[in-house]
Amino acid sequence: MMPSRLQDHLNKMHPDKKDKNVAYFQDLEKKHNVQPSVSKHFSMAAKLDDDGRRASYNISLLIAQTGKPDTIGETLILPAIKEVITTVLHKPAADIIRKIPLSNSSVQRRIDEMAEKIEKSLCNHLKTSKFSIQLDQSTLPTNEALLLSYVRFIKDEKICQELLFARNLETDTKGETVFKTLEKFCDEKGIPLKNIISAATDGAPAMTGCQKGFISYLKNKIPDVLAVHCVIHRQHLVARNLSERLFQSLQHVIRAVNKIRNNSLNDRLFNQLCVDNDEDFNRLIFHTEVRWLSKGNCLTRFYNLFDSVIEFLENKDTELRENLITSKNDIAYLTDLYTLLNDMNLQLQGDELNLIKTKNVRRCFRSQAALTQEEYRQT
Repeated sequence: MMPSRLQDHLNKMHPDKKDKNVAYFQDLEKKHNVQPSVSKHFSMAAKLDDDGRRASYNISLLIAQTGKPDTIGETLILPAIKEVITTVLHKPAADIIRKIPLSNSSVQRRIDEMAEKIEKSLCNHLKTSKFSIQLDQSTLPTNEALLLSYVRFIKDEKICQELLFARNLETDTKGETVFKTLEKFCDEKGIPLKNIISAATDGAPAMTGCQKGFISYLKNKIPDVLAVHCVIHRQHLVARNLSERLFQSLQHVIRAVNKIRNNSLNDRLFNQLCVDNDEDFNRLIFHTEVRWLSKGNCLTRFYNLFDSVIEFLENKDTELRENLITSKNDIAYLTDLYTLLNDMNLQLQGDELNLIKTKNVRRCFRSQAALTQEEYRQT
C-alpha cells in the first residue's frame, strides 16, 4: 500500500491512533507476535508428539537389548513412569503417558523398523568390504533347527562384530543346506560371497566335512577362504580327554550329584543339611556334556559342598562316599583346572578381541595351569 493511502486509512479507520508515534505501533506488533495462534498450538503439539515418539523408540530399543517381552512396556514401564512423575515430580502424568505409545504392537513394530534399518546398513557395508563369518547351528527345545551367522569386519579403523542373520533350517542340517541358506541370504542382500575371507565353525562333521561339509561347499565358491575351528570348541574337545584316574574321579562326582538331585527327598534333605551346616550354597549343579561351562560350575559347587556331601552319603551310599574321600585331591585339581578353562573361555569372547589379546590370555592360562598341575603332583 502506498504511504499516502496508508495515512488516509489510518485517519479514517483509526482516528484515535493517528497521533501515536512509531514506538506505540512497534509495541502492538510485539504483543501480537507473542499471542498464541492456531499454527503455534499445532507446532507445539507436533513437538510433544515427536518427543513422545522418540521416547517410544528409545524404550523399545532398551526392551530389545534386554531381551524382555514386548508387553513389558505396557505392563511395567508406563506404570513406572507414571509413578515417578506423580510421586517425585508431583505433576499429572496422564498427558505425558498418553504421548508415549508402548503397546505390544507398537513396541514390536518399532523394534522391527530399527532391525530393518540396522540390517540394511550392515548389508550395504558388507557389499564393499571384506569380512569374516562365523556360523553355528543349534536346535531349539521345540526341535526347530536354527542357523546363526555372525560377521566381523573393520569399520572406521575399528573391529566390529554383528549378527548377520538367524534363519530356520526347514529340513535337515547338512553342510549343503547350511551353505545354501548362507548363499540365498547373500543373494537377497546383494553381498558378494567373494568378500568372505575366513569362516569359523565348530568341529561338527556337517561344518568341517571334507566332502559334504559346509566348508567344502564354501571353498568350491571361494578357493582362498580361510577355515577356522573355534578355539573354545577345540579346548572343550581336548578337556574331555582325561586320564583314567581323573575320569573315574569325575564319574564319582557325577554319580553323587545325580544321587542327590534326581531324588526329590534326597534333594530336600541335602538342602536342609546345607542350611544346618551354614553353607554358602544349598544345592548341587547338574553336569551336562552339552555346555562347555558345565564341568567347571558343577565341580566348583561340588567342592564347596564337599564336606556336606560326605556327611549326607554316610548312611546313603558308603561305597561312593569312600570313593569321593579317596579322590578328593583329584576333584580339587579338576575343579581348579576347569575353573581356569571357564575363565579363559569367557575372556576369549567379546568384540574387542584380536590375535595379540587372545595369545596373552592363552599364555596366562598355560602358566596358571602349570602351577595347578605342579601343586597336584606334590599332593
